[in-house]
Amino acid sequence: MKQIIKRGSFFTLMFMLLGCLSLYAADNDLITKQITIKLEKAGTLPDRIESSKKYKITNLKIIGEINGTDLKMIRDMAGRNSRGDFTDGKLSVLDLSEAKIVEGGDSYFTGYDNNNNYYTSNDVIGSFAFEGCSGLTSLTLPAGITEIGDLAFSGCSGLTSLTLPAGITKIDDGAFAGCSGLTSLTLPAGITSIGYNAFEDCSGLTSLTLPAGITKIGDGAFNGCSGLTSIYVYAEKVPKIGSNVFKGCDAKKCTVYVPMGTYDYYWLSEFGYFENIVEFEATGIDKTTTSTDVEEVARYSVNGQRLSAPTKGLNIVKYSDGSVKKVAVR
Repeated sequence: MKQIIKRGSFFTLMFMLLGCLSLYAADNDLITKQITIKLEKAGTLPDRIESSKKYKITNLKIIGEINGTDLKMIRDMAGRNSRGDFTDGKLSVLDLSEAKIVEGGDSYFTGYDNNNNYYTSNDVIGSFAFEGCSGLTSLTLPAGITEIGDLAFSGCSGLTSLTLPAGITKIDDGAFAGCSGLTSLTLPAGITSIGYNAFEDCSGLTSLTLPAGITKIGDGAFNGCSGLTSIYVYAEKVPKIGSNVFKGCDAKKCTVYVPMGTYDYYWLSEFGYFENIVEFEATGIDKTTTSTDVEEVARYSVNGQRLSAPTKGLNIVKYSDGSVKKVAVR
């Protein structure tokens, strides 16, 4: 009897080991190098990737025009199908910098009840485009994008790196709601309107830069952004602001930097919710050398991408004294 028990225990252990090995093999089978696909025609992405590889690619770059059929495939690869159900997709890094979104193709999102159909439009990240794709960690959007639709990235909690192109003029309601992994966000110089609850519950966001052209910020746009410590506003005229825009933000911990000579205007607005409002020089271009009395704390390209070192062209540099300067790097 003891031999039988020992033999049974041995086989149980063997099955457990084999199971672990097969799981390891499955994980080890992921395709981690960047896969670059150039599409000659919109709607052909599903024809370019074998079904056996679809759920193994983690890093993808697409060049060329993409429509609803392609976006539907991308969602599937990023862990959510067109209904919003989970898939086995492992896509985490997506580069669309050389892609162009065009109208046409299948519906990329039908909703959980399968009763709604969303289709692509030219140069627009449509509503629900990446909704629920929490496995995405890095995303570079097409340069020609002009608008980001309702709930386009809602629930993308894994997203830590996001490059917003300069041509975006409108961010619609709830576009980035629940993107709790974002830590820093610089909105493009052209972005003019931010919708209701656009960045609600982005609790990881610590730094926010609002461009000079911003004219409207909707209700609850930054509601629940409890991690904010600095907000840089370049608008000389206070934007039209809805209610509860900064509800849940720490009024004592977060400092708002506003253009020189605008303190009173901002203090009398919804921005007066914050106890610390500081004026700074929001215009002008510096040389590459800066004062040794202050330290550089962050550096961005003109389209808002975080830079790790000085890069040729125009850089936006934030310093430890709260100042922000445009620096020409040759």
